[in-house]
Amino acid sequence: MGVINIGPDSFYDGGKYSNKLQIIDRADQLISQGAVILDVGAASSRPGAQLINVELEKKRLIPALEVILQKFPQAIISVDTYHSSVAQAAVVQGAHIINDISAGNIDAKMFDTVAKLQVPYIIMHMKGIPQNMQENPVYDDPVKEIAFYFAEKIDKLRRLGVHDIILDPGFGFGKSLEDNYRLLKGLDYFRIFDLPIMAGLSRKSMINKVLKSKPSEALNGTSVLNTIALQKGVKILRVHDAREAREAIQLIEIFNSSING
Repeated sequence: MGVINIGPDSFYDGGKYSNKLQIIDRADQLISQGAVILDVGAASSRPGAQLINVELEKKRLIPALEVILQKFPQAIISVDTYHSSVAQAAVVQGAHIINDISAGNIDAKMFDTVAKLQVPYIIMHMKGIPQNMQENPVYDDPVKEIAFYFAEKIDKLRRLGVHDIILDPGFGFGKSLEDNYRLLKGLDYFRIFDLPIMAGLSRKSMINKVLKSKPSEALNGTSVLNTIALQKGVKILRVHDAREAREAIQLIEIFNSSING
């Protein structure tokens, strides 16, 4: 899954894809490098970010979706939003997947909306909201706490008739550095749900705090953590750099086939 951030304040590439030509070039780059899904978002979820106004989000997002789908009609489009009305408008426009960092916590209408739309739904774990999620996150055991969180969300969604669910444990969203690495180590625990697991590790602070690097310098660290995540059973990598992620997937696939063979 390749990321297209069309807002001005994303932690890594904010403001780089603000007009139609830039958006088309970015989509083309990701697809040519091996991205299978394009994740388009208009609201920053970096630590400290304010929640975005619905109308502003639609104003940014819908024209971007329109131009991507016109140019790349076969592309699978995921929309990164926590607003149910934005999810509705995006799917009407042609989007295929809803990626909700709040798993319905920010907008209580999201679960009903996804049930009505009948599209795959990515639920992510986050403590609080982006504005306050990193103030003082505390866990006894992040893996078990997130597993209970997923179990509750999955039950509610299935009762509503939503069955195409993808799990994202939410690296960097209301987690300390230690929490993130404990979560990475225990990532395979979430296989108990028999649902696809997605990991968003790309260029995040859990890399930069260890390596004393900037997001722009974190590609190698991203590849290392993506490789660990794949070994733990992750099925989708959400990344800024599709070629390197695709290469990690290819190498893990041949590695696994040689073991199984």
